[in-house]
Amino acid sequence: MQRQRSSKPRPPIPREIAILLVAAFIIALGFGLIAPILPQYAVSFDVGAAAASVIVSIFAFTRLIFAPVAGILVGKLGEPRIYVTGVLLVAVSTLLCAVVQDYTQLLIARGLGGFGSTMFTISAMALIARLAPNESRGRISGMYAGSFLLGNVIGPVLGSLLAPFGMRIPFVIYGTALVIAAAVVYFALGRRRDLDKDPTKSGAMSAVEVVTTREALSSPAYRAALASGFSYGWLAFGIRTSMIPLFALAVFGEDLGPKVAGISLAIFAVGNGVALTFSGKLTDSIGRKIPILVGMAVLLGSIVAMGYFTSLTGFIVFSILAGFGGGILGPAQQAAVADVIGSGRNGGKALAGFQMFTDLGAIIGPLIAGVMADAISYQVALSASGVVCLIGVVAWLLVPKTIRPVAVEPEPTVQGK
Repeated sequence: MQRQRSSKPRPPIPREIAILLVAAFIIALGFGLIAPILPQYAVSFDVGAAAASVIVSIFAFTRLIFAPVAGILVGKLGEPRIYVTGVLLVAVSTLLCAVVQDYTQLLIARGLGGFGSTMFTISAMALIARLAPNESRGRISGMYAGSFLLGNVIGPVLGSLLAPFGMRIPFVIYGTALVIAAAVVYFALGRRRDLDKDPTKSGAMSAVEVVTTREALSSPAYRAALASGFSYGWLAFGIRTSMIPLFALAVFGEDLGPKVAGISLAIFAVGNGVALTFSGKLTDSIGRKIPILVGMAVLLGSIVAMGYFTSLTGFIVFSILAGFGGGILGPAQQAAVADVIGSGRNGGKALAGFQMFTDLGAIIGPLIAGVMADAISYQVALSASGVVCLIGVVAWLLVPKTIRPVAVEPEPTVQGK
């Protein structure tokens, strides 16, 4: 008698998730279209650099404060409805940005967009957590992150081609693209009442079970994900997009600094994309804990090292390493939260908490690091950020184990003599 080992066929991507991947690409493409011009657009209303930065921050701030509301709405009304509503809110916000006449109107419009953004982000993550097969959660999380990354890379390129037509045109294009994305999801998912039911239970389909915040917090993996999410937001969103460009300007001067900052951001995306090609499959095969620890360590170490290796080569090497670390960390972290929620359950509230911690890190990280950079130095600011974000590493070191898909082995077969 001999035991034959064979890998179980990988389950196909559910149609609903494939639709969300397409919508994610459209949304990210449009966001990449307007992100580079948004500060300049704000300055065109006769305000200074500080007021222009508020236009960028208000979006993240409203995402943070309205995340609990979005989580409750997802639990009560279901993911598809809140997803479509959120995308349409961002569409309205973006189209309003194209016609505003002063700074205050622009501020209000962007704030409305932040509320819509948190609605569709939490809805998408909740739907993916509920519908993704257990053994493919990491791979699907990586594909979702890859869709956003691809859109964010292509978007600025298209934006540069539209520059001669003025700064309002990209907002019109992005708003229109969002309406299209909302329509695609609505006609494919939004009218399906079966998505509000749990088909895994025997007999008549019953309402989807909602995971409470208290239940999620009882899991060590979820608590660790909150800590690593905060660290990830601080480093990958806050420090990378706010402090690194300013640091490049201080190191390389006004002539070369902006170019180095642009190269750094682009190279980060390259490293991120390379990691995403395999990180999702990796976390499905070996579990969540090791990829999270490795990814966080690489991201954290690269950001800190960038402050001390200030040559152009150093910026390039550590930018790509930081992106690589983030690409390993992201899918594993999201899959770990999805594991806590479990298949067939609505995790809007738990995902709202996870998003809040990530957004909180992205908001306060640059503020604290900026104060330290002005008072002491950029090197100290980046090092201190690394020390603070060690909480993500420590939290996962304390997790005894993480859910790992169990490979189903075939029955033993009898071989001929």
